[in-house]
Amino acid sequence: MERDIYTAEHDAFRDTVRTFLAKEVLPHHERWEREGIVSREVWRAAGRQGLLGLAVPEEYGGGGTGDFRYSAVLIEEFARAGASGLALSLHNDIVGPYLTRLATEEQKRRWLPGHTSGELITAIAMTEPGAGSDLQAIRTTATDRGDHYRLDGTKTFISNGILADLVVVVARTTPEGGSGGQSLLVVERGMAGFERGRNLDKIGQKAQDTAELFFDGVRVPKENLLGEENQAFSYLMGNLAQERLAIALGAAAAAEHVLELTVEYVKQREAFGRPLARLQHIRFEAAEMATETAVTRSFLDRCVTEHSAGRLDAVHASMAKWWATELQKRVVDRCLQLHGGYGYMTEYPVAKAFLDGRIQTIYGGTTEIMKEIIGRSLLG
Repeated sequence: MERDIYTAEHDAFRDTVRTFLAKEVLPHHERWEREGIVSREVWRAAGRQGLLGLAVPEEYGGGGTGDFRYSAVLIEEFARAGASGLALSLHNDIVGPYLTRLATEEQKRRWLPGHTSGELITAIAMTEPGAGSDLQAIRTTATDRGDHYRLDGTKTFISNGILADLVVVVARTTPEGGSGGQSLLVVERGMAGFERGRNLDKIGQKAQDTAELFFDGVRVPKENLLGEENQAFSYLMGNLAQERLAIALGAAAAAEHVLELTVEYVKQREAFGRPLARLQHIRFEAAEMATETAVTRSFLDRCVTEHSAGRLDAVHASMAKWWATELQKRVVDRCLQLHGGYGYMTEYPVAKAFLDGRIQTIYGGTTEIMKEIIGRSLLG
């Protein structure tokens, strides 16, 4: 069925994204995977193409649109291309809202032009070695020292951790921390005491730099407090619906694309003297996956519409996230099986999709956390 959530303007933007991927990303992605990091130049190229800061007001160099459908197009096309290294959605849809909604006018003038040009790459540092999905267990501390905070602690699994010039750090600003005692501090490249650990060796998304970050007595000026002190938890909760929807959209697009590749593969591949596509089991497998992806797409399109209208709640975002990412995992695994031994070879896109997609049910809140959110809404 034809999707009806996009207009001609969105379709034109999709063509722009595909051209950018073909010219600036795909010719280099294999090298970036070997190196474990993308180039800074591709970020600047994304800025020149208008792919950064889509929701940032035009006065700061951004796209000036609150229409999330443009972000959805970007997410879908990057997922279909398997371009997991360039974390534009993290920059635009996860970090961006904190800067546009919480920053003071002075902070906006300082940070947003670089954010939209690709000169300032961003990251958000929530996860710690002892605190994954449990944000209330964060132990990194920011001690008030008058005109600045002293920041101490460790973060891990931070996407864009090596390249980031601005890191939004979640830290305790009261001794008890928890939901009422955390704040957001912006740490900038070069601040004394801010160190990056190793670029972590992951099973997938090899081109996406993911790092440990260390803060040892970092002097963070009060001017780098983002929003109000002790309000970080409410800010984080308010932003998670968009983050989880973004992950879900990428998951669905990846599943659809791998299924398309697999359908073409089984039409050409022969076994027992005839194409695999003529075997009833193969047709049933394809039928089940096509139905599941079509139903999922319908729900996600509704979520995009609701989010663009400001109505998507945490419960439905959690439904979208756990369902779409678990679907991606199932579909890619079944498609790899249908490829046989060739599916295990890394030169085949299905093998890369298998490795890259495994994180989807973990980051942004695990499947188990998503179910807990939904269950609490139903049962208290």
